[in-house]
Amino acid sequence: MRTKVFDTPEAAARGAAEQIERWLAAAVSDRGRASVAFSGGRSPTPMFDALAKAELSWRQIDVFQADERVAAADSPTRNLTGLNAHLIGPAGIPQGNLHAMPVELAGPDAAADTYAATLTAILGDPPVLDVLHLGMGADGHTASLIPGDPSLTVDDRLVVLTGLYQGTRRLSLTFDVLNRARHVVFLVTGADKQAAVARLLARDTSIPAGRVRQEHAFLCLDRAALPE
Repeated sequence: MRTKVFDTPEAAARGAAEQIERWLAAAVSDRGRASVAFSGGRSPTPMFDALAKAELSWRQIDVFQADERVAAADSPTRNLTGLNAHLIGPAGIPQGNLHAMPVELAGPDAAADTYAATLTAILGDPPVLDVLHLGMGADGHTASLIPGDPSLTVDDRLVVLTGLYQGTRRLSLTFDVLNRARHVVFLVTGADKQAAVARLLARDTSIPAGRVRQEHAFLCLDRAALPE
């Protein structure tokens, strides 16, 4: 896995955005269309801001979510809220190109099945993303694949409903989808991530992030997250 260390979280986010822009532009040039899935969290906000200014043909790019909290459509805890505010709206991405996880459906399990059908309808069966953005928690979770959760053992679904994590259940793409992505960018910032970063770099598969294929991955760190 290629790794680059930046001085600040904002610089790391811009670095991730620049790499995503290059990959998406190449996919559009090669195949006429591209796809990207974004994870939630706080660290992507400046990355979204940078991507909103990128010279990309967003009409030719399908935008997906890697994970989402099961919450009301207008909840500020939803990953979609930040994605809309900092990328979809500012970049003028057509709503038809945004494929949000339908967590507001009556049953979260139904939402998982519906989103799996969306993935295969647009990206093929099995679905292959051009670009996947991931973060990582201090506990080593990535997307919403959480240490100790039964979802980690699921190998026959594209989208899974997790158990409670920090008070909320979530939908997440499974490793089956994550590991088919053509390109992966990890954006990881903060001193509390040092131990998890060390385990990720060691390919420690006992943490969820360590189970993501690293052959085509790019890890963007701020200096604080770099293991001592």
